[in-house]
Amino acid sequence: MKVSIVKYNAGNIYSVVNALRRLGVEPLITDDAETLASSDRVLFPGQGEARTTMSYIREHRLDDIIRNLRQPVLGICIGQQLMCSHSEEGDTDCIGLFPMTVRRFQPTCHEDKVPAMGWNRISIGDTPDRLFAGIGNEPYVYFIHSYYVPECQWTIASADYIHPFSAALRKDNFYATQFHPEKSGKVGERILRNFLEIEP
Repeated sequence: MKVSIVKYNAGNIYSVVNALRRLGVEPLITDDAETLASSDRVLFPGQGEARTTMSYIREHRLDDIIRNLRQPVLGICIGQQLMCSHSEEGDTDCIGLFPMTVRRFQPTCHEDKVPAMGWNRISIGDTPDRLFAGIGNEPYVYFIHSYYVPECQWTIASADYIHPFSAALRKDNFYATQFHPEKSGKVGERILRNFLEIEP
């Protein structure tokens, strides 16, 4: 199986590489359109700031490349946010796969810390998407983020911090998680394995 990770100016890519290696996959890290298009699976992970990363993505025409992918694609953390239409972070227009605006958490009391960091429970319901096959309804996964996608028709998992938000999204072949499966222990490993095993 040919698995590629989108190369752009975002951190945390190598923790995803290591997680895939533990599953027996040696991913390519590339921004080449033909390589990405011919891959069986594409991951779009990262940590970063929306305006800076989108400037790089547009400069390298990665937004058009990502929009046109037809195989299963998984965005992680800022990858999920950049797959939306707009982010409040830097008032940034994004790739637009999910027609949603990414919002900043607004603390309502002094206990509310931003960024939200650490383990949180997600709800995936009684009929989970295949990304969550074999996981159970309310596993704990690892988050670190200051911005979130509100719950919407593409939400396939929800979490609650200050208020409910989309922990994961799916639209057609595009999947996205706000949490980091590569940092989420056995649960995250199963999610990545499920992604690799999804039939296009």
